[in-house]
Amino acid sequence: MRRLVVPLLGLALVGGLVWGVRWLTTAAQVGAGFAAEVSCSLVHVSGFDARHVIDDYVVHEVAPLGAALTVEVTPEGAEARVLGGWLRARALQRPGLGCTLVESGAVWPVVGPARGLPGPRPARAPAAPWPLAAAAPAAPAVRAAIDRAFSEPGAPTRRQTKAIVVVRDGRLVAERYAPGVDAGTKLLSWSMAKSVTMALIGVLVRDGRLDPAAPAPVPEWQGAGDPRGAITLDQLLRQSSGLAFDETYGPTNDVSRMLFTQPDTGAFAAAMPLAFRPDTHWSYSSGTTNLIARLARDVFAGDLAALVRYTNEELFEPVGLTSARFQPDASGSFVGSSYAFMTARDWARFGELFRRDGVWDGRRVLPEGWVRYATTPTATALRGQYGAHWWLNAGPPGAPAQRPWPAIPPEVYAARGHSGQWVAVVPSARLVVVRLGLTLPDEEPADGTETLIADLLDAFAE
Repeated sequence: MRRLVVPLLGLALVGGLVWGVRWLTTAAQVGAGFAAEVSCSLVHVSGFDARHVIDDYVVHEVAPLGAALTVEVTPEGAEARVLGGWLRARALQRPGLGCTLVESGAVWPVVGPARGLPGPRPARAPAAPWPLAAAAPAAPAVRAAIDRAFSEPGAPTRRQTKAIVVVRDGRLVAERYAPGVDAGTKLLSWSMAKSVTMALIGVLVRDGRLDPAAPAPVPEWQGAGDPRGAITLDQLLRQSSGLAFDETYGPTNDVSRMLFTQPDTGAFAAAMPLAFRPDTHWSYSSGTTNLIARLARDVFAGDLAALVRYTNEELFEPVGLTSARFQPDASGSFVGSSYAFMTARDWARFGELFRRDGVWDGRRVLPEGWVRYATTPTATALRGQYGAHWWLNAGPPGAPAQRPWPAIPPEVYAARGHSGQWVAVVPSARLVVVRLGLTLPDEEPADGTETLIADLLDAFAE
């Protein structure tokens, strides 16, 4: 028996060591990728101070790496190293596109056409009326609500509110920015980008280039007998495709590996198997959104320049989103789950586009019924909390009191992202509220936005 047990224990020990080394290597690579991508983006696109980004945000997000991690921001982008270079991650930046993780020795172009990219669009003058008239001085109750949202509740929460913009009846009624941020600062979306991706898909649907009811044209799923070939674009937009994807935000899970180690985020998601029959299970998935974003890229045969021009001309420019951009992955596909940038005022314009049912200055930007589609609860989503790539506050059917944000009305819907990013729409109050920050930890009450919206509704009611 000893002759049998001892070798088995040895094999188990070796297997455990191999698994542990692989896990640690993946976790370290993810941490380095996060540090390089986020440092590059927040410095080169947002214009934040590099030391502030690294010390007050990046280090906290990848805290287990501790002193093993070093980050260097350069004019070309940013590079992160673990243990002096055992593992490296590099992000490069291009004007008008932002930052993209690349192989350590790579230079632009990475994959796909790079010539013909549109140049940076002229920024809107901060003094220009938004969009109907200049803001009047905010009422005291409104100012007090915003002051509370900027306050720091104390350890362990780091609220770090960067910008708040309040728009009512299409008029800018209040805004405030943290030191180092102003009306021209482009701020990171994290998962608010999903709602922007949904808007871009709407424009493609409007133009007859995609059909939500049709099976999604994913090349990897076209083999005979592949059950994924029946998944529709609607099921992807509603996060009810049944595809396996781990969105638990650990150091080695699917979403972390996809965002911070993979050159083609859509291909990573397309490789996932079915875990449930479509339309029987709701599961929030950044992989699903990046698969959708790759479908948009494929409409233009992988031509990134054509995709950027179309997005600018058909979505951003008609609404006056002069600061808006998506960052691409190394395959030339937008990272539609996570990497959109706009000024806080332009994020408010984006919310206004949905509040106005997709029409701007008499021009229908989104197809008729697209906003209603976005804000209709997905049947399998818990507590009526999700529509089509927008978060909802409906509550379970017939039980609105059990809604996700009980302090604010059931009609509220929002684009939301990691670290407390919100674009919230309150239709009956004709209100759009934008809150952007670098909140840690990423827990919903920590950013204070639900309370902010409730306070603003009370202030306007008065």
